[in-house]
Amino acid sequence: MSENETESLRTGELAQRLARPELLSLEPYQSARRIGGQGDIWINANESPFNNAALAGINRYPECQPPELISAYSDYSGVAKECIITGRGADEAIELLIRTFCTPGKDSIACFGPTYGMYAISAKTFNVGVNALSLSADYQLPQDIASRVANAKLVFICNPNNPTGTVIDKASIEEVITQLPDALVVVDEAYIEFCPDYSVADLIDKYDNLVVLRTLSKAFALAGARCGFMMASSSICKMVMRVIAPYPVPLPVSLLATSALSEQGINTMTEQVTRLKACGARLSDALQGYGAKVLPANGNFVLAQFDDISAIQAILLSNGIVARAYNDPRLATCIRFSFSNSDETDFLIKLLAPVTASL
Repeated sequence: MSENETESLRTGELAQRLARPELLSLEPYQSARRIGGQGDIWINANESPFNNAALAGINRYPECQPPELISAYSDYSGVAKECIITGRGADEAIELLIRTFCTPGKDSIACFGPTYGMYAISAKTFNVGVNALSLSADYQLPQDIASRVANAKLVFICNPNNPTGTVIDKASIEEVITQLPDALVVVDEAYIEFCPDYSVADLIDKYDNLVVLRTLSKAFALAGARCGFMMASSSICKMVMRVIAPYPVPLPVSLLATSALSEQGINTMTEQVTRLKACGARLSDALQGYGAKVLPANGNFVLAQFDDISAIQAILLSNGIVARAYNDPRLATCIRFSFSNSDETDFLIKLLAPVTASL
């Protein structure tokens, strides 16, 4: 048996071993587009023959996994096409992973807070347990992670982390992957375009238990379109495809996303990321100058801690500025500021100056 065949067998065994047992014999729903076909008259999907919109093909169901979109993201990410699934943002990927690999009332996930709340919420809505662990004082993974995650099927690591904006170095994440061979280590890289050197997507070929989540909502400015990606071994992807919706990506979304991933679209994204980071640096410096404790910003936001958070909240509210505060005890005196354009950044800096200067 060749090395590639051995690797394929190993990854396939992991996917089957971790999957919910009932999925192993499940016959996936065969939508009209999955079945496909050749011909000029398409009457196999109960669609309307009338196109009442300007967009060609909108009266027909879209492809489950639009080939052009998958190919475009493969070119962008450097990950093989058979190792990519696209859907309604990274949020759908979180739910798909839980539905595929966690048996309700039996299995659990692990996550490290303070972090993105949907890992825990998605698990709880499927009656899957949540092992809510804490990041260290400097927002790094705990040293004894292998013992603390217990028997969690999925281990979620947000990197860069939301809402702290902190990052975990690649070597530390790789160490976790090797320490947890019987769990899927899910690295959420929603903000990775702001610090691409921290991505672990290039490790997907090396580790069969690594899953990487991405989105076009942040740097690519398509939050309203809801388009994201799950990247993992082909065996993991095939198992997830057993539970995915028949048509997860609407045609207009697919067209918008594919265009965003063109050479021109990527250039636009890169230029806008540079501008956002520049505005974020100015805002971070200003907040520090005003006495706030500011964490290093590695996404498109900065988390600032204030001695008198009520004063800041009052000035923001009275001026129609909506920022993010938290109930988490570790973040009770913090506000997260998303980066914006130059004019809004200037306005915010000037607005907070007299308030924060007196703290």
